[in-house]
Amino acid sequence: MNFAEIKAKLPSDKTPEEKAARSKLFTQFDPNGNGYLSLAEVDKGIRDVLGLEDLFEAKPAIIRAFSAAKGVSKGKSKVGDDFVERSEFRLILLYLRQYFELFEMFEAVDTSDDRKISREEFDSALEKLKAWGLDVTDPEAAFNKVDTNHGGSVLFAEFADWALKSKIDLESVEE
Repeated sequence: MNFAEIKAKLPSDKTPEEKAARSKLFTQFDPNGNGYLSLAEVDKGIRDVLGLEDLFEAKPAIIRAFSAAKGVSKGKSKVGDDFVERSEFRLILLYLRQYFELFEMFEAVDTSDDRKISREEFDSALEKLKAWGLDVTDPEAAFNKVDTNHGGSVLFAEFADWALKSKIDLESVEE
């Protein structure tokens, strides 16, 4: 995965150039021109406008990013809390990058490709987890901490929450 390419396609900096690129991108993501985006429009924009097929396939990351961005203005939105407005678009771009990187990490640990991490997969990935800066000194305690629903496996939402609470340095993951 080329994170530099992804970052380049998600203009989230506060420079005038990136702000202009973001405005143009929002317009492309908003085909009906109503000024706000549904999850389906964001999903379609990732594939059709940005051409990021790998990100398009990472549905859990897209859903988490969308939920995080639309939740920022909760109760203050003119169109309701189920959409991302133009003022929240920069945030969704930042969240897409963040959650996509977390999804890539999750997939690196989920060697069975069943969209959940078993205890065995977790134990096999201890060196990776340590390299990413996650505390796995006591693997059993760490797994139980991540598995918040106590289902015996770790789902992406649980993994992402744990990694973010652990203040993982996503820049180190890109290398």
